[in-house]
Amino acid sequence: MADVRTYTLIYVVLLVLGTGKFLFFMDASPLTYNMALAGTFALAVAKTLLISGYYMHLLEEPRAISYMMVIAVFMVFLLTIAAGYSIQ
Repeated sequence: MADVRTYTLIYVVLLVLGTGKFLFFMDASPLTYNMALAGTFALAVAKTLLISGYYMHLLEEPRAISYMMVIAVFMVFLLTIAAGYSIQ
């Protein structure tokens, strides 16, 4: 299990990533909307990996559980695509 220093560092990184997502959409930002949206998705993936890896302790679990989680997320993604397709 990680110590308090590691959790504090992860918290600070998550805070910086959250602030970065906010800064992408400020009026003074030189980014276009599509670039800001892509950056927001990238930061969201990074935050998700940090949270699931450290706070949900998936880094300490056997690899089979991590693979099962990846498959479950992929299946949810497929169901979302299918639902979006059926609505059109």
